[in-house]
Amino acid sequence: MAAALAASLGIAGAARADGFTLTSPDIPEGGTIQNEQVFNSFGCTGQNISPRLSWSGAPANTKSYALTIYDPDAPTGSGFWHWVVFNIPAKTTQIAKNAGDVHHNRLPRGATQSRTDYGIAGYGGPCPPQGDKPHHYIITLHALDVDKLPLNKDTTAAVVGFNLHFHTIASATLTGLYGR
Repeated sequence: MAAALAASLGIAGAARADGFTLTSPDIPEGGTIQNEQVFNSFGCTGQNISPRLSWSGAPANTKSYALTIYDPDAPTGSGFWHWVVFNIPAKTTQIAKNAGDVHHNRLPRGATQSRTDYGIAGYGGPCPPQGDKPHHYIITLHALDVDKLPLNKDTTAAVVGFNLHFHTIASATLTGLYGR
């Protein structure tokens, strides 16, 4: 069900542009997410630092970007949204480490972080239930055909996803794993 939801929101099923890649020195593709990215609450004792991300090869007609981190393995029936950022300017090619902390203002000017499933804006790291198999944390960068989405920091992840479905022209993904 979670995979179907992600695909219907354009998260996993968006078109890919040849050469559009997303990388992180903090999370290797298919690798284990380290403690500094893990949430610091709900029984987890991480540092809740969002990873540094960079990308290249976006389509020439990209007008802005959106970034999401989604856990399809969360035992909610609908997965769990850990980070939602949109209105990232088209000239941007990287996001700084710890940019997900809303108090540090490290995102590019104009970018908006909206509510995650933790109920607040900003990055909320992994914190799967104790004893679960490692969860997949799908980091997706969406190249959009609009300069700005008409949304704000209080917009839910589902509503952002709905808008992404209609405006994503290409996407690049990176998946990290974490279990405890």
